[in-house]
Amino acid sequence: MYLCLSGLFIVAPTTGASIFGIPAPGNLADAYLRAIGFRDAALALYLAGLACFSSRRAVGIVLGATVLIPVCDVALVLAVGTAAWWQIGLHALNGVCLIVMTTWVLR
Repeated sequence: MYLCLSGLFIVAPTTGASIFGIPAPGNLADAYLRAIGFRDAALALYLAGLACFSSRRAVGIVLGATVLIPVCDVALVLAVGTAAWWQIGLHALNGVCLIVMTTWVLR
């Protein structure tokens, strides 16, 4: 999921921002949105690398720590007040998926 979203933020930052739940101001701010895309791409590659070459415990710890991202994303879009219910739901679903994956990996 992070890899797909990162591609969207890198290629079409305004569209990525609108799906995220905070409208993009455009112009120079697009560079910040692309930075978010690069961050998410790196995160996806970290997780893939860990999943392929590390222990279940290491993967579980990183997945568990990654739950902080959607939690903060929900708090951010709620604080800004520009997100629709489905945008908040996407962030929440991301968090739930990470919690389920963490639980499954660490069981």
